[in-house]
Amino acid sequence: MPKPTSIKSRSQSFFIEIGDLTLFAGQFFKEAFSLPFEFKELVRQCYNVGNRSLLLVGVTGFILGLVFTLQSRPTLMEFGAESWMPSMVGISIVREIGPVIIALICAGRVGSGIGAELGSMRVTEQIDAMEVSGNNPFKYLVVTRILATTLMLPLLIITGDVIALLGSAIIENLKGNVSFVLYFNQVFDALKYSDIIPATIKSIFFGFAIGLVGCYKGYNCSKGTVGVGEASNSAVVYTSMLLFVIDFIAVFVSDIFFEI
Repeated sequence: MPKPTSIKSRSQSFFIEIGDLTLFAGQFFKEAFSLPFEFKELVRQCYNVGNRSLLLVGVTGFILGLVFTLQSRPTLMEFGAESWMPSMVGISIVREIGPVIIALICAGRVGSGIGAELGSMRVTEQIDAMEVSGNNPFKYLVVTRILATTLMLPLLIITGDVIALLGSAIIENLKGNVSFVLYFNQVFDALKYSDIIPATIKSIFFGFAIGLVGCYKGYNCSKGTVGVGEASNSAVVYTSMLLFVIDFIAVFVSDIFFEI
């Protein structure tokens, strides 16, 4: 009989953590719209999230465009539909592949970093020292990081999409003798607002989820150095799962309001 008890306890702890995360999100919204605003720290966190992730996002997007085009081209050639390659790649990357892949990359890079940083601050009692000194550590540490990921991730995804399309255009230019102007003209002709708007909106929620889970895991880290590693690891795992849930909801809602 220990197995049902184990499943029951795990289920309880899961729902308790969901409730704690919801309360954590509620505290964020309460603190985010109250004075004072930590603009300098927000700018610094935007630099950490955006600029320091740019190279990784750029390399990921470029390879994504190369590989996706190389893998898709032989199949389209079998049906004599290689002229549809720019349209297919553009819609696929902008609508789904780019946002999800880049969000997962940022979850590993940014989410784990936030969890480890705040976890080490909790373990070394720096957060406790801020509370004792009369400062608001939640506003300074948590609010700025969540806002930074929410603001920067859409920009990173747009940048990654453009670089991915550039990588795809290079392959088409080498393999199919398609000029860059013709390639991007076909891409822009195929893209619609129903492709761009939902992808941009869900990228905002992706950024919010990455910052929220990373900050929650790090801010509530258990004592000891082991807890820091667990906070960093669980931040990536929980964020990755949450990203897929958000993506499903976004696609479901988009199917209602847009013609997909």
